[in-house]
Amino acid sequence: MMADEEDEQTRVFYEMGSMIIHILRFPNPLGSSSPRTLLVSSPSAFASLFIGISVALMMFGSVTFVIGVILMPWVVGLVLLFYFAGIVTSLSRWGRSILCPASPKWPNNLPG
Repeated sequence: MMADEEDEQTRVFYEMGSMIIHILRFPNPLGSSSPRTLLVSSPSAFASLFIGISVALMMFGSVTFVIGVILMPWVVGLVLLFYFAGIVTSLSRWGRSILCPASPKWPNNLPG
């Protein structure tokens, strides 16, 4: 299960990296067979691209944080409910064992 999650995260990071590389590259306008070259129109355009990528990642992180903050009381409530159910179950078992003790069936107490 952990390997599947790590594979999924690795795949997402590879896809994000390939998208960034694809954005930075463009076909040669002269149509030559040379490999694709980096789009370097200006340093400010390059910086703006990465600022945009950073802002997008921060926004996704902020949305995830808000969802976590909204869901945290529900998670804590469920945990407390399960603890309460466990305590009630334990108390009922103790009460049953005190009020209605079963006869011991130890090997040394068996007749014969």
